Amino acid sequence: MTLPPAERFARLRLARTDRIGPVAFTQLLTRYGSAERALAALPDLARKSGAASVPPPAETVERELAAGQPIGARLLVLGDPDYPAMLEALDPPPPILWTRGRTELLNRPSVAVVGARIASAGGQRIARGLAQQLGQAGHVVVSGLARGIDAAAHEGALATGTVAVLGGGVDDIYPADHADLYARIADLGCVVSESPVGARAQARDFPRRNRIISGLSRGVVVVEAEIRSGSLITARLAAEQGRDVFAVPGSPLDPRARGPNELLRQGAVLCEGIEDIERAFDTLRTLRAPAPPPLIFDEGAADPAFLDRVAALLSPTPTPRDEIARALDAPVGRVAAALLELSLTGRAELLPGGLASS
Repeated sequence: MTLPPAERFARLRLARTDRIGPVAFTQLLTRYGSAERALAALPDLARKSGAASVPPPAETVERELAAGQPIGARLLVLGDPDYPAMLEALDPPPPILWTRGRTELLNRPSVAVVGARIASAGGQRIARGLAQQLGQAGHVVVSGLARGIDAAAHEGALATGTVAVLGGGVDDIYPADHADLYARIADLGCVVSESPVGARAQARDFPRRNRIISGLSRGVVVVEAEIRSGSLITARLAAEQGRDVFAVPGSPLDPRARGPNELLRQGAVLCEGIEDIERAFDTLRTLRAPAPPPLIFDEGAADPAFLDRVAALLSPTPTPRDEIARALDAPVGRVAAALLELSLTGRAELLPGGLASS
């Protein structure tokens, strides 16, 4: 069912509200049934919590929408019929996606190929060839437009379909020397970003980008990566999302092989070619956690004293919502309402999986 224009506008405005991330966005939709009603409730929620979480003016949202028009960018909002099904199944899904190019690729079977920025010639050859074979087998190849392995993967899959996920806006070409590759992907493939059009990528944007790369994909292949790298973060996110993780082995003398080799020690599927990927897809059955019961908020129960008691139990270490409820001998719905309201004032951070931290 198509969302009414007013609700789509409200969802973009809610997603751009300070202190409202994907978890709070999803919970507000669950609690109030629509973004329009959630926006109307925000002033009272924030007032009870002790500070204001103010949505951006409508004019700001209108400017964001207008910025996408000259470059032919398209907005996808959670709830749109063609919002990517793989992302919609995440906990929580990204509320907003800007796209350029062939948006239909986002709903085709996909495999991510990621790896080192400073990649060896051999690693780039493997990534390019693997991407080409994946495309010929009917898979869209997803990566992050970075130098090295990402660029090689995109190049290998240009003819069959590739998706570049960016940290900045869909018009933020980074690195700048990938302008030609970016243009070809925008023409033949698809460019995706959660960030507003015109935004320049900052360090905090790349974990969100990596989460979309793995979320769009049935599996993630890591080709060359050091132990502390964004590629291994993408692999970890993939495992958390129930995706298959593949690693191309390398020489222990090459620091760029340490990441994939460590993934293999942790149980990743060894990948020497597309046959390993297709065999795994045929035989592996991903273990997925059962869907959690629907969250039912205890309306009006989060009085200031109770908010303070919940806040006192939070720490920088993520704590399960159910554990807080047991400590307070309180219903989970009441604690959920308190955590949501605390998050609007910056006193709590809501995390995926029913976790919260201070």
